[in-house]
Amino acid sequence: MFTGIVEETGTVDQIKHGRNSIEFSIQAKTCAHGLNVGDSLAVNGCCLTVVKLFSRGKCKLVQFDLLKETWERTNLQFTEPGSKVNLERSLRANGRLGGHFVTGHIDGFGRIAHRERTGADYHLEISAPADLMRYVIKKGAIAVDGVSLTVATVQKSKFGLWIIPHTLRMTAFSQRKRGDAVNLEVDLIGKYVERFVTFSQAGD
Repeated sequence: MFTGIVEETGTVDQIKHGRNSIEFSIQAKTCAHGLNVGDSLAVNGCCLTVVKLFSRGKCKLVQFDLLKETWERTNLQFTEPGSKVNLERSLRANGRLGGHFVTGHIDGFGRIAHRERTGADYHLEISAPADLMRYVIKKGAIAVDGVSLTVATVQKSKFGLWIIPHTLRMTAFSQRKRGDAVNLEVDLIGKYVERFVTFSQAGD
């Protein structure tokens, strides 16, 4: 479980495609502290399991094995060595929940349809598939590339967000541009409510 509060941006180091999985490694500093093989780490909001750790100067090289489904469902497929990715360690039971409950299970990806600076802030519009837009509500929570954000506006096929300077500095949003793919995880509560209502109506 995560909170959507990004701790640092890591750098993609290497991507190796194998027959059954994809070897994906990143360089990390802050998130490497206390990290062990078998731990979970959110990379662009996607919960991945650490399979190997290597020291590299002040950084650590963190390696994951990605399933083909993970690769195809997330925007990690568009990364390359040198790409910046958002990182967050899993939530401790006694930790603060600064964002919202984020599982790290990506529902799909959208694309940045509009990016505009307004004063010190940035306004983003994200286009998303209909099967995800059904869960997006104004003032609701959504995780975009693992960042917990509040939905500002909702249209038929896209939604709007405001990014403050701190969030821009701390995340890979500083590199994102129009047309880029972003991982989306809709609010878990909405999916549960829909499931309960569907079963209730089916019972009637």
